[in-house]
Amino acid sequence: MTADRLHLVRHGEVHNPRRVLYGRLPGFGLSVAGRQMARQAAEYVHALDRPVSALVVSPLQRTRESAEPFTEMFGIEAYIDDRVIEPTNVFEGRRMKQALANPLNWRHLRSPAVPSWGEPYERIVARVTDAMADAWERVPSGDVVVVSHQLPIWVTHLALSHQPTRHDPRKRRCALSSVTSFERRDGADGSTRWVEVAYAEPASTAGAVDVGAV
Repeated sequence: MTADRLHLVRHGEVHNPRRVLYGRLPGFGLSVAGRQMARQAAEYVHALDRPVSALVVSPLQRTRESAEPFTEMFGIEAYIDDRVIEPTNVFEGRRMKQALANPLNWRHLRSPAVPSWGEPYERIVARVTDAMADAWERVPSGDVVVVSHQLPIWVTHLALSHQPTRHDPRKRRCALSSVTSFERRDGADGSTRWVEVAYAEPASTAGAVDVGAV
């Protein structure tokens, strides 16, 4: 027996007054609004009236804080999995408009399909889907919640939907504290595959600042 459904949950709004790309930098926790968003995501999953058997979280502060309402509501402790962490990015710690205005930085944009400015999309998908598979097998039943970041969730969605992973970062469908849900289903050839079954934006994000994601 394995899990029944897996939810990829993005963290809430981050306190980022300088509007930098925060990436893996320490010290970027949730804002007051971000904590409310995280609670709304947990309330949404709780309202599904499905048992949650495991809670997986990226090691970064903003994801660990976003997992706290799930621990409170479902009575389960989170375990950290480095494989669902934010990707690396050469622009980390900078304001993107200023960084891109400098011609010396244009070399980092030479191969957007990889992408040349950070961790390859293919590698991100591989590590996230490995973490998903391990979490799925970890429990005998119930749902699994994985609290992660925008880019890992989005490129995993693209790959599992058989779409190209190259994309415009401004057009990602992965809002703050959104929930993207998957199930494992049997194929005609006897293999199993991930199938996306739902996407929800339960949090109130009007006026939210969302400029620091990789």
